[in-house]
Amino acid sequence: MEPRWLDDAEFRAWIGYRRMRLLLDAQVSRDLMRDSGLSAPDYDVLSALTSTEDHRWRLTKLADRMLWSKSRLSRHISRMEQRGLVRREEFEGDARGAMIVLTEGGLRAIQEAAPAHVESVRRHFIDLLSPEQIQALGTIAATVLAHLSEAGEVSEAPGGDLVKRTTPRM
Repeated sequence: MEPRWLDDAEFRAWIGYRRMRLLLDAQVSRDLMRDSGLSAPDYDVLSALTSTEDHRWRLTKLADRMLWSKSRLSRHISRMEQRGLVRREEFEGDARGAMIVLTEGGLRAIQEAAPAHVESVRRHFIDLLSPEQIQALGTIAATVLAHLSEAGEVSEAPGGDLVKRTTPRM
């Protein structure tokens, strides 16, 4: 079967998307670290925890959400515990499992970080686009994510609903 090579417009879109994603992620991550001392993974963990009523996630589910291995997330959580952002609790009925719980310090950290983080996302991305472009991008993202979910590639987008309930939605 002959490969379906990308035409010039498709290639430009694909390479542009890849380059934009890398540079945008790097810039927003630099801004986040500079403004709050949080890494992007720190922010992703904290925002996931704020998305639940009881501010807790099972380690394995959080690893799935972030598209990380359980061991990688466990090591990262250990570093966050040392900084007082989260704590582990035993998962009821499963001594091998752990619940990751947001601490008061973690809640305070994300509440303080969110305004500058949202401003960075606006400055480097959202405010550069027209309402029509934002609408189109939302539709494109939903289409691709739905396809990947059906294919079993992702269970949920990393970061999910970044921060809600305790901080402005971003």
